[in-house]
Amino acid sequence: MIIAEAAKSARKIELSPVERLHALVEADMTATDVLIHERMGSSVALIPDLTRHLIDSGGKRLRPLLTLAAAAACGHANGLHIKLAAAVEFIHTATLLHDDVVDASSLRRGKLAANIVWGNKPSILVGDFLLSRAFQLMVEAGNMRVLHILASASAVIAEGEVLQLRSANNLATTEEDYLTVVGAKTAALFAAAAEAGATIAHADATSISAFSSYGQNLGIAFQLVDDSLDYSGRQAQMGKSVGDDFREAKVTLPVILAYKRADDNARRFWQRTIHLGQQRDGDLQRAIAYVEHSGAIGDADDQAHRYARQACHALQPIPAGELKDALEAVAEFCVDRGY
Repeated sequence: MIIAEAAKSARKIELSPVERLHALVEADMTATDVLIHERMGSSVALIPDLTRHLIDSGGKRLRPLLTLAAAAACGHANGLHIKLAAAVEFIHTATLLHDDVVDASSLRRGKLAANIVWGNKPSILVGDFLLSRAFQLMVEAGNMRVLHILASASAVIAEGEVLQLRSANNLATTEEDYLTVVGAKTAALFAAAAEAGATIAHADATSISAFSSYGQNLGIAFQLVDDSLDYSGRQAQMGKSVGDDFREAKVTLPVILAYKRADDNARRFWQRTIHLGQQRDGDLQRAIAYVEHSGAIGDADDQAHRYARQACHALQPIPAGELKDALEAVAEFCVDRGY
């Protein structure tokens, strides 16, 4: 018995914070996965085939986990939180399918992106199908407040993607512009996922606001780290092509900071590769060197840590417990990860 308990404790120690959070809501996550696979079904064979390619490709399910954790922390909601968690995952998957077409991405989670395997048109249309499935699940939850939260987030995400298109190739993009895009295209769904979970569990207004703020700050921190990793030389560990943002001439925080601090040679480099989009062999390595030399990665990471601390601080009104501890650990993990 002692040996068995020791082994169990050892396994707990080995869990990452995300895995630990998953373990705390394991039954709900299993039910969510079952529902996801049920609702991605269709008599049109291409739809489940393409959807399964992405949904079963090893994603952490972090956004639906936030929905389930918030609901659990606030007392659950007669199974309705399961429907919302599945809806959140469908919204997220739909945005990934659309993003990969817009960005002409070749990899997603270490596999060929759906747009490469099936083409752009099927990817867009299946993304639309998943958004429709998400709204069906939201309606089934029977809560107008939750419907408003997730519907509004979907609109904000789309606005964020359009704003990001406007900033492409634009070296005049400011840090404020960048954070506006990140807040919309990434953090909005994190915030809505957590807020919806608390709302469907009939939490008080203070708790609902706390979870929304946690999700918003976590989402910004998550994206800041993602964008830094693209210029750290370690992006391949995330199952993505190294330097995707650079090749797509996206003006992310590392580029904004590096360009602001650049000498004349570096400025000419950024104007050619980002503003004009004229890239040659060896430019990615040179871009990484310029970003590292400018100190942009360290500054971006500092900002990510600040948002992670704000996420943890937002949870102050939530009663102490394993779920709260796990959520705080997830925020810290998201900014310290090397992948």
